[in-house]
Amino acid sequence: MGQAESSAQPQLPRKGFTQRRKGAAKDAKSIRLYKGFSQLWIFVCTVLYAAPAARFAEHTVATGLTGGYQVVAVDVNHDGKIDLVALASGMHELVWFENPGWQRHVIASGLSGMINLAAWDLDGDGIPVIVLASGFSMEAKKSAGVVSVLRHNGDPRQPWSMREIDRLPTSHRLRWADIDGSGKKVVINQPLTAATVDHPEDHAHTPLVFYRPGEWKRETISEQDEGVVHCIYIVDWDGDGRDAILTAGFTGLHLFRFGKDGHWSRTEIAQGDPTPWPKSGSGDVAVGHLGTRRFLAAIEPWHGNKVAIYQESGGIWQRRVIDETLADGHTILAADLNGDGSDEVVAGYRGKGVNVYYAPGWRKVVLDSSMAAAACAIADLNGDGRADIACIGAATADLKWYENLGPAAPK
Repeated sequence: MGQAESSAQPQLPRKGFTQRRKGAAKDAKSIRLYKGFSQLWIFVCTVLYAAPAARFAEHTVATGLTGGYQVVAVDVNHDGKIDLVALASGMHELVWFENPGWQRHVIASGLSGMINLAAWDLDGDGIPVIVLASGFSMEAKKSAGVVSVLRHNGDPRQPWSMREIDRLPTSHRLRWADIDGSGKKVVINQPLTAATVDHPEDHAHTPLVFYRPGEWKRETISEQDEGVVHCIYIVDWDGDGRDAILTAGFTGLHLFRFGKDGHWSRTEIAQGDPTPWPKSGSGDVAVGHLGTRRFLAAIEPWHGNKVAIYQESGGIWQRRVIDETLADGHTILAADLNGDGSDEVVAGYRGKGVNVYYAPGWRKVVLDSSMAAAACAIADLNGDGRADIACIGAATADLKWYENLGPAAPK
């Protein structure tokens, strides 16, 4: 029986079925051609109708900032102009430059291992209170992680007073955040690694903490992130007036929210670069908008070479890599630079470069190929209503601002 079945002729489909199958194949081919044409047409329209890139004029504010690491744009002296605070890890002075002449003033001296600061007008006098992290080392067991509060003494052009409030090894990123929507901000402190590791790449849980002004007592948010956590980004994620904390590290992008019940929650947004540890995850992150639609921009992995864009679809944040040419990527921002209602992405890298990526196609324009950008800030520095860019260089030890001249006039 089995032999007879194996030697039987195969059953051929009826003629009508064959014709229908050929017709279906033809229809499928037509659909593919239509989809391909539609995608091409969308791309052509994007290129033809995208707003022109903004033009920038480069200005040098200062040189000799050894180990330039962070620039903060804030009105330091309550004159209505945005000044620049420059933090350089290789220097012993924290300085600010007064807009518009960019005169240099010393905030504090006798410091070492400065790594990050956050500035906000805490008492309503129009002059910010600065929280500073210093005594930093990549080796956790050698990192003092000093956290200090600095206040002016009446004239912000003169040296400020400084008070130490905590020591948490590898304290690395500080930000002010209104976590409960009360208008009263707290200071978020994200160490780079756990205090117990021998190397940054070691597996260990990294703390995330905050301080309430006045008490300045350390309170734990979480110890769930693992490995290096290089960046925190403060954002009103739910549009309810309560700031959330977006972290970027070896385990990807995570969102921390302080609930009305007084407890913190942690949500995974994306896992970042899929390469195995320690080349996994994300190094820096920013939030932007294309019209009303939110996107995330990330440098991946830690000190990585990629710029990735995340857009949410069906509850999943889809990852798209738009550049893989960065050398030691270290800072990323999002802002509308050309006035088209959608945010561009600015990425800086310490291997010398600052790029601008223009939505919606993410066309890359090199802003500066000589700046070893460790950090950038975006603010209207000359009061013309346009978003300017300021960057500080690590190996280049310089501070520059890039004046936004607006998009080129159509020809």
